[in-house]
Amino acid sequence: MEFTHFNEEGRAHMVEVGNKEDTKRVAKAYGRIKMKRETVQLIKDGLIKKGDVLSVAQIGGIMGSKRTSELIPMCHNIFITGSNIRFNILDEAIEIESEVKTIGKTGVEMEALTAVSIAALTIYDMCKAVDKGMVIEEIKLLEKSGGKSGEYIRKED
Repeated sequence: MEFTHFNEEGRAHMVEVGNKEDTKRVAKAYGRIKMKRETVQLIKDGLIKKGDVLSVAQIGGIMGSKRTSELIPMCHNIFITGSNIRFNILDEAIEIESEVKTIGKTGVEMEALTAVSIAALTIYDMCKAVDKGMVIEEIKLLEKSGGKSGEYIRKED
């Protein structure tokens, strides 16, 4: 396995994907934001002063998936055919899972990871007035399909 984002001079470049086949591609990512029980309860009760935390975080995550190429230097600007965020509310954390889809020449792993990251950062931003000790953790790719490298499914950690 060799790195593909370096040219002959050893400098970074964007990989040429023009000759690759268009395939259906899907990626799922995961992340979690830990917080105080009281903060989780405020979110559930809709008492965070900035508004509906999970609705805003969902929109933020979807927007993040669509703008990934503007944030990650060597990431291709791709047409996203679908992007979704799901939340699982625990006693002291909120789990975030994203799913991003495209039909194209390159995958959507970075878009799925960015979606989770932006959703978590949005939750932090909306709740920081009541809980500055929140921790964003375990951002990871869960699975991907499509393309030359085929399918990847994360085995349990």
